Amino acid sequence: MSAKRLRKQIIRKKLFTKNRLVILNEDSFEEIFSLRLNLMNVFVGLTTVSIVMIALTTYIIAFTPLREYIPGYASTKLKRQATENAIQSDSLIKVLEEEKAYLASIKKVLTGDLEHSKLSRDSIVPAGQQELDPEKMKPNDADQKLREQVALEDKYNLFEKATPRVNQVLFAPVHGSITAPYNAAKKHLSVEIAVANNTPVKSIAAGTVVLADWTPTNGNVLVVRHNDGIISVYKRLAVLNKVQGDVVKSGEVLAQAGFDGKSGTAEVHFELWKDGYPINPTQFIHFD
Repeated sequence: MSAKRLRKQIIRKKLFTKNRLVILNEDSFEEIFSLRLNLMNVFVGLTTVSIVMIALTTYIIAFTPLREYIPGYASTKLKRQATENAIQSDSLIKVLEEEKAYLASIKKVLTGDLEHSKLSRDSIVPAGQQELDPEKMKPNDADQKLREQVALEDKYNLFEKATPRVNQVLFAPVHGSITAPYNAAKKHLSVEIAVANNTPVKSIAAGTVVLADWTPTNGNVLVVRHNDGIISVYKRLAVLNKVQGDVVKSGEVLAQAGFDGKSGTAEVHFELWKDGYPINPTQFIHFD
């Protein structure tokens, strides 16, 4: 018992023996700083600092955004936001593809780049891909007789004429002389109307402006989409009074005629489209 008690007294003495920590100037041996302490104070101080550091680190990791930088940490808010972003990105991609397809159709309208020979109005299959047996295409006797009868009736029918179906009255965009008529055989899908410079160009019907921009070959170009699948195209304009997305009324001024401004006259380039096919504007509009 005496030996154990002696060891305890030695340990207690070491723990509570006061020591002095002194910092001296090496050259002059002048005392700069001194501190009285013992091993117990050092132990308690280090323990306290460790506990405070552990608590502070735990708080930062658990209650601040820094926890998201820990590898493998999964945040519910972050997951929800990532899911919402993925859904929005998918929707934006779909809208972008639709807009690209729509702009490609408008580009074909503007340039007239249509492959008429490869389109079949009676079938959704391109004509170039149809493989038909010539023998099966020959009409039989009853079919040939019916064809001759129909041809004979149509020969003397002066009142029927095949025209595109348009169910609304179209307003003349300008009044003037037609210098270049519509000619589908030569792929001239528009009419050129000679007018004075700065003549108001009006909308043929109510609709929405889908394109209003400048092009190097045709100057200012404006495209309006109307009801019943009708699209009107106005080219070689001097000044545009409308922008893309504007809703216009029938007869409302869209722009002013004129392309280079060097002469007192101008030519308005006008096209009319129905369900993706060009039609002759003079069948429905009087430009004189």
